[in-house]
Amino acid sequence: MSQAFKISGVIKDFPEFKLGPLDLELEAGTVLGYVGPNGSGKTTTMHCMVGLLKADGGKVEIFGRDNDPNSIDWKFDIGYVGDKHVFYENWNGAKNLKFLSEFYPNWSDKYVTELVERFQVPLNKRAKDLSSGNRVKLSLIGALAHSPKLLILDEPTAGLDPVVRTELLDVLFEVVESGERAIFYSTHILSDISRIADVLAFLDNGKLKLKVAKDDLTDNWRKITFKLNSDEVELTNVVNTERQGRDYRVISSNYNVTIDQLKQLNAENILETRMSVDEIAVEILKKK
Repeated sequence: MSQAFKISGVIKDFPEFKLGPLDLELEAGTVLGYVGPNGSGKTTTMHCMVGLLKADGGKVEIFGRDNDPNSIDWKFDIGYVGDKHVFYENWNGAKNLKFLSEFYPNWSDKYVTELVERFQVPLNKRAKDLSSGNRVKLSLIGALAHSPKLLILDEPTAGLDPVVRTELLDVLFEVVESGERAIFYSTHILSDISRIADVLAFLDNGKLKLKVAKDDLTDNWRKITFKLNSDEVELTNVVNTERQGRDYRVISSNYNVTIDQLKQLNAENILETRMSVDEIAVEILKKK
C-alpha cells in the first residue's frame, strides 16, 4: 500500500498562533478525519499541504513527491475543497467547470455529468446566484472530476442538507474503495466523520494530540457507572469522574482495564455504556 501523504516536522508561525511541529501521514485506501476546534490549525495544515501557504519549516510529500510550488506533477494528484469557494462569479457553473477542466489531463466530462445529476446542481446559474449549498457542491464536482489520488476536504458538508450530505458521503466511499486513493477530511460534523473515517487525528492549539484508528476509540471508550464506599478512587485510563455519594460515573479510554480494577475494589452495580465518536472527541479535546 502506498503512502498518500507525509507531513514531517511542519511549522507555520503567525504573530498569535503556531502550527506544529506537525508529523502526520496517511496510507492510500484510507480516510483520515481531522478533528479540532476553530482556530486549532486544521485549515492552516491544509493550506500548507496544497501550497497556499509556505511552511516555515518541515516538508510535505504527496504520493512521494515534495509539494514544491514550482512543480506541477504532484498537483495533478490532489483535489482540494477549501473553506472558501472561489469562482468567476459572473460565469455560470458550467463555464466555471469548463475553465477548470483545461488544467487537468484526466478530467472526465462524463463523471461531471454523473455528479451534477447526483448533486442536482443548476449549472446554468451564475456562481454569484448559487446558494451556499450549491457553491459547495460545485466545488466538490471540480475537485472530483479529475479523479485525484488524494482528496483534501475542509468542511466539505457545510451548508448541505442531510440528503445531499449522505449522497456526498456515498461518493467519497466510492473514491477510496479501490484502495489506491485517500481522503483527508476536516469537519465539525462528527457524525459524518464517524461514518466515513478510518483514522482520526485530533489537533488542538496547533499541536497533534492523538492519532488513532476510529474503531479503537469506539471499541475501548466507555461511560461506566458503579457504587463504591470510598472517597478516593484511582483508576487507570479514566479521563473524567463524577461522584454523588456512593454513586460514581466515569469515562474510561480502556474500559476493560477500568472494570477489572473496579472488580478488585469490590465495586457494585458496574454498568458500561458505549460512546459515540462525538462524545469521545469532546473528551479528548477537553483533556489538557
